[in-house]
Amino acid sequence: MMMIGIVNGEESYKLLKLLKQDHRPLLDLTSEFTSTFSPSLHFPLCTSLYLILEDKLMLTAPERLVAFTVLHQTYASPSSSMNPFIRFIVNAACNDGAENFERAFILQLLRSSDSSSSKEFLKQSAADYIKGFDPSAQTFPQIDQLQQQYCKNAHPEPYNCLFKDMPVKNVVSDPDVPSSCNISSPEFDLQPGVQPKIGSGDKDETVAGLLSNLTLEGIGPQWIRPRPPRLPIQDGELVWLVPGNNHELLWDSGMCADTSRGAAIRDLIAKATKSPLVPAQQEKVVMELANDPKLVYHCGVTPSRLPELVENNPLIAVEVLTRLINSPEITEYFTVLVTMEMSLHSMEVVNRLTQAVKLPSDFLRLYISNCITSCESIKDKYMQNRLVRLVCVFLQSLIRNNHIDVKEILIEVQAFCINFSRIREAAGLFRLLKTMEG
Repeated sequence: MMMIGIVNGEESYKLLKLLKQDHRPLLDLTSEFTSTFSPSLHFPLCTSLYLILEDKLMLTAPERLVAFTVLHQTYASPSSSMNPFIRFIVNAACNDGAENFERAFILQLLRSSDSSSSKEFLKQSAADYIKGFDPSAQTFPQIDQLQQQYCKNAHPEPYNCLFKDMPVKNVVSDPDVPSSCNISSPEFDLQPGVQPKIGSGDKDETVAGLLSNLTLEGIGPQWIRPRPPRLPIQDGELVWLVPGNNHELLWDSGMCADTSRGAAIRDLIAKATKSPLVPAQQEKVVMELANDPKLVYHCGVTPSRLPELVENNPLIAVEVLTRLINSPEITEYFTVLVTMEMSLHSMEVVNRLTQAVKLPSDFLRLYISNCITSCESIKDKYMQNRLVRLVCVFLQSLIRNNHIDVKEILIEVQAFCINFSRIREAAGLFRLLKTMEG
């Protein structure tokens, strides 16, 4: 870790006196800085220079050039990345608000690290450099280029306070002094009869005082707080440390309940998928499903068993599907109805469902398309004519009872009627469509 010394008032005045010797060669001033101050004071003194350079009114133009020279040359080495202030110097070279001669001077300082021959300009004084500066001969590179060249391998700040960005700065600008005004210039007296608030001697004392008191911490907040008292432990806190053994038994009220009724219905449904039930058995299934709405979910009718139930007991299938209409699985049952083999019983189930509940229009369209496709695919003429009559009667019932929008099926059903126009029911359905269309 770098050892940081303490700057006293005498050393501050010596540094300020060094900055004011702008008529001497810059190399002599840097040599005098390193010989006058011990190495332990180099970093705190350069830190002070860095902080007052941030304020444009603290130093005159030649004094700023001397300060930048000390800031750079104190840590001059083959690798500029060893300079703890290299990022600040690079940013100053790209500051559009600074004077062009200052930016050009900083660029020459940066390039002087590359070779010893490029340090010739440091043999002149700061005042001579400003006097002989030619702005037309200067070009300023972009900040990205300079950062890539000089800050790529730069070390982090050797001294970084946690509250660096939070405190108030040590240097606060005077609101009565315009930002473009130099206290040493004759234009400082902006109004007749108004004298400067501070003289040059007072300014020197102010700057010297700042040099001896400036730190990276600034005027930081005081984080002195008493340790908060511990709150008393309430009843019920930290119960897990000493768990109690007062456990209550929860009785399952459904245990050993009479499940014979549900078992009887499941047995009847199992028989219904294999053969038709007698009227008494059908009435028992319908009555039990009506008495217990939740029984339909446990009666054993799954989508895979639905086709068998439709063919053997369509009335029970209608009763089951009507009570499952609000179930999330109803879509699976509709898919089975659409894809199963077309028959009189399946059309009876769909027709009764349209009278009992509101069926989705997409399901009805798919079912009608399946009916038409089944009629067209039968090779046996007798079975084909019989199925066509059943489909026509089914469609007439849907249309007359307004269970489906005629416009949604008009073209497909008209083509079906024309294809089987020899059948009386198909011709009657065609006339019905024309009437509805008109």
